[in-house]
Amino acid sequence: MRYATIVEKTPSNYSAYVPDLPGCIATGTSIEEVLSQIQSAISFHLEGLQLEGLPIPEPTTVCEYVEAA
Repeated sequence: MRYATIVEKTPSNYSAYVPDLPGCIATGTSIEEVLSQIQSAISFHLEGLQLEGLPIPEPTTVCEYVEAA
């Protein structure tokens, strides 16, 4: 499965979160690092849901860039 991931620049690093997986977040000093960290966080999050017998959420978030007029 592929989940939409939001990456944001903060004053000191980058942060990422997955809207379809509440609580699934990561940080890193570069975009490459935060993407690697969020990939690990997604795997860990999904494993935890499986261990608890909870359903795995389907990816539903759509990400699009919209041109400003």
